[in-house]
This record gives sequence, C-alpha cells and structure tokens, in this order.
Amino acid sequence: MKYYIIKTVMLLFIFLSKFDAQTTDSLISPKLQLGKIEPYELTVTYDKTTHLIFPSAIKYVDLGSENLIAGKAESVENVLRLKASVKDFEKETNFSVITNDGKFYSFDVFYSSYPESLNYDLKEMKNKKERIQSGEVLLEELGSNSPTLTDLLMESIFYKNKKEIRHISDRRFGIQSQLKGIYIHEGKFYLHTEIKNFTNVPFIIDFISYKIVDKKVAKRTVVQDTNVEVLRTYHPIEQISGERSERSIFLLNHLGIEDDKFLLIEFFEKNGSRHQTLQIENADLVKAKVPNELHVTF
Repeated sequence: MKYYIIKTVMLLFIFLSKFDAQTTDSLISPKLQLGKIEPYELTVTYDKTTHLIFPSAIKYVDLGSENLIAGKAESVENVLRLKASVKDFEKETNFSVITNDGKFYSFDVFYSSYPESLNYDLKEMKNKKERIQSGEVLLEELGSNSPTLTDLLMESIFYKNKKEIRHISDRRFGIQSQLKGIYIHEGKFYLHTEIKNFTNVPFIIDFISYKIVDKKVAKRTVVQDTNVEVLRTYHPIEQISGERSERSIFLLNHLGIEDDKFLLIEFFEKNGSRHQTLQIENADLVKAKVPNELHVTF
C-alpha cells in the first residue's frame, strides 16, 4: 500500500510540474518563444569554486541573487569563478554573461553539496562545433555592426591572406613587418598585418601602439600624437618563433587623417630593441577594399 501511495505522489508531482511549465510557457508571446535562449543548468556549492571557460573575454556578468558570488579569474579575461555565498540555498537562481564577441549566455543554478562537475569549457564546445545556447548583443564599440559579422569578416580576410599592399613595410635586425591589406566595412577599418622572423631568435612582442603622428614633428616630439583605439584583434600574437611568420587582423574606427599626418603602428620587442614600425597615410586608407571585393558570403 505504501508503494502505491509513493507512486501516486510522484505521478502527481510530475503532472503538476508539467502543468506549471505549460502554464508558464502559455504566458509567453508566441513571437517571444521564437527568441527564447534556453539556459544551461549547473550546480554550485559553498566550499568549492566552479570555473567556466568562455570562447571570448567576459564583458559583463549579472547575478540573479545574493546566493551567488562571481568574478573573473586574475590575469585571465575569459574565465569566470562562481560559488555559493550561503550553504544549502533552496531556491533556484540564475546568472547571465555577455562576452566580448557579443554573445549572451544564460544559466540556471542549483545548490548541491556534491556538484557533478566544477569546471565547464564552453570554448571547447565551440571548437567541437557543438551548438552553444547563446544570443547576440550589439556592442557599443562596434556601433550597428553585428559582432558575428565582424568576426566573420576578420576571419575571411585572415584565411584568404591576400597581399593587396606592397609598399608599407619595415625590415631591421632580421625582422620584417608589413601591412598586407586595408579593408573597410560600415565605417570600420580592417588592417591585415604580418611579421616575419628571419633569425633563430624568437621575437617576443611586449606591446603594440597605434597613434596618429604629425609628419613634421614625428622625429622630434610626441606631444601632438593621438592614440588610436583598437576595437578588436583577430589572431593576436605574442611571439614569432625563429624562421616563422605570424599574421593578425586589427579593427579600427573610421580614421580621418590629414595629409600632413600618418597612422603609426609600432611593434615593441620585449627586453629587446628590434622594434618595427608601419606608417599608413591617408592616401592608403582611401584605397581600402570593401568586403564585396573579397567575395565574402554569409
């Protein structure tokens, strides 16, 4: 008899759960249903930290309640640390993440003293071409440009690897840097650069600077220099090994450069002096190619 009572209670619970879910779904407009982002489900605990690795740098995190605490891992932009702030919280909560590539992720969180897993790699899911439940947001720095479209354009330029420009380069100390192409889409410039190392000594990049420099004072002072912000980088590089070459795509806002100035890109070697410079004039920018000339399809 006890068995049948328990079974009846379980069936009733399942029925009520489905009824509640259907009732909740019925309150959502059919049009909104089409745009639903199904959340991931995960469990957290109080004594251990859960880590989530995202395919891109984390730009924004919103926690659904004070039962959760979260923060980016130190010195790492795409790893989120998460744990329960109180033990045995009963109510389900949630959190959301927006990454630098414009993707929006949603998570439902439950408490467990013994979580099934403490580490989740969404980056690996992307590498395996598995479907990642995420939406897309427009990022302020990209304006009306879709982050996905922007990434596809950068990827296309990178893999087509055309050499459209031959006169902008610098070769010193066995290192050669060159600008291979300038492209434009929706007012944004895409710069295709390459660095070749003809020596056996690795060329380690400390940092890269971008600034507009006055031709008349470039060799005497930097007072009138104007820094230029890089919006995105495709295939960022830190080191060019011996007898190797590496390429990158840099995304910049629309630039209006006067004839007596130029855009100066400088690659600084870490603990070395084999610095490289590229000088881009307004006459070069106005010859930028458009995506149609690359035969990019979406």
